[in-house]
Amino acid sequence: MPRAADFAPVENRLLITFSVMLATVMQSLDNTIANVALPHMQGSFAATQDQIVWVLTSYIVAAAISIPLTGWLATRYDRKKVFLISIAGFTVTSALCGASLTLDQIVLFRLLQGVSGAALVPLSQAILFDINPQENHGRAMAFWGIGVTLGPILGPALGGWLTEYYNWRWVFYINLPIGVLAFLGLLFFLPSSSNRKEYRFDFFGFLALSIAVGALQIMLDRGGLKDWFSSNEIIVEGIVAVSAFYFFIVHTATFKRPFLNIALFTDANFLVGNIIIFIMGVVIFAILALLPPMLQDLMHYPVITTGLVTAPRGVGLMLAMIVVGRLVGRIDTRVLMASGLFMTCISLQEMMHFSLLMDEWPVIWSGFLQGFGIGFVYIPLATVSFATLPVALRTEGTAFFNLLRNLGSSIGISIVQALLTRNMQIVHAGLAERISPYNAGADFAMQAAHIDLTNQHHLMMLNGEITRQAGMIAYINDFKLIMVMTLMLVPLLLLFRRGRRPQSEHTVAVE
Repeated sequence: MPRAADFAPVENRLLITFSVMLATVMQSLDNTIANVALPHMQGSFAATQDQIVWVLTSYIVAAAISIPLTGWLATRYDRKKVFLISIAGFTVTSALCGASLTLDQIVLFRLLQGVSGAALVPLSQAILFDINPQENHGRAMAFWGIGVTLGPILGPALGGWLTEYYNWRWVFYINLPIGVLAFLGLLFFLPSSSNRKEYRFDFFGFLALSIAVGALQIMLDRGGLKDWFSSNEIIVEGIVAVSAFYFFIVHTATFKRPFLNIALFTDANFLVGNIIIFIMGVVIFAILALLPPMLQDLMHYPVITTGLVTAPRGVGLMLAMIVVGRLVGRIDTRVLMASGLFMTCISLQEMMHFSLLMDEWPVIWSGFLQGFGIGFVYIPLATVSFATLPVALRTEGTAFFNLLRNLGSSIGISIVQALLTRNMQIVHAGLAERISPYNAGADFAMQAAHIDLTNQHHLMMLNGEITRQAGMIAYINDFKLIMVMTLMLVPLLLLFRRGRRPQSEHTVAVE
């Protein structure tokens, strides 16, 4: 039986948890809060669509590259200092983003913001593991999961509200009070770490992984804009990403002390957990990327209304966190995750029946059930993935775990957006070719609607309606794809080694 970490009681655990949660919410919120403010930023900086997207891309790329560095920094230096520097850097760069006067300035400050904030989520997860005994890890991960998943859910609504009633700069200024509270709480209550290790930094491994992740992120962010591999830029970025990943894998397998510890992948639970979290990143964030544009563009919902009807997803998530935090350790985690996956599939099945004629209740109900289902997957997954991982590898493990979640979300968003555009064009062409006086059904419908095909104004109205119908069908196809991906995760749950509740204070039994 592998031994768990010797747990030393920590004073002010609640205050540390609250401070860690603030840092987690602040970082996860910034992943999506700026999206809805982009049109306003574009006007302020007189930027083109191609230029303004770098406000998002610079942050994503910088964070993705910096996440793998978190494990080494936290083991080489005092984890508390690394955490405090990250919070301070994130808060200061948030203020600088809000005060930016030119496009170059905000892109630079967003890049620095991504570098500073990359460590916040993996370090917060590692700290919550360390300050709680083994039997409370499920409940600790429930609190942590609220912060990680609540930010992306509330981000678009909050960003829209701040932009609508105040100014786009407030989507960055809102981080200031949160950052200050988190910094002070951890400064006074978080103890310094004592398990520091000094070893030579694998510069080549870090450089190869950074280039691979950076090239992949840029390719995914700009692929739709550049029509994917019909563009030489996207081809070059793809070649660079694949080549860098190849060099990183070969180097990691042959180098004595690689940047990413190979011992991480000898743990079966951790390996399976990373595969699932990669796909869950697709499921969680692809839906978040699809739903608001569908409601605003096809259903003509205002930004505020979109936020209100999607908010029940967060309510379901928080409720699931409360429930599942008490069930982890009492019920097999595989049963909890399977239940969550099936609930998520039911919600996606409901979304496959969305219609342009529906009211807001299908969106509210499916969102609530989906949030509840995701909560039943996310927390047990975060718990069981690290249940048998040695404590010495925990910080590196949480960094890699979050890196794969981010990569899964970016890849998933790019895939569903590309399929959405392609399917919309195909369906539009299929519907339009049936609009003809020689089609009895179409001709009868046009006569009933008093549409004259010889009237230019009527043709424009008809084309607009066909575009809306094609858009809804394309969204439904994406929801169907996400449901199939969710179902594919169920067999993977059988690969987890089943854990039992700790037999004593210092042991964890694993079959």
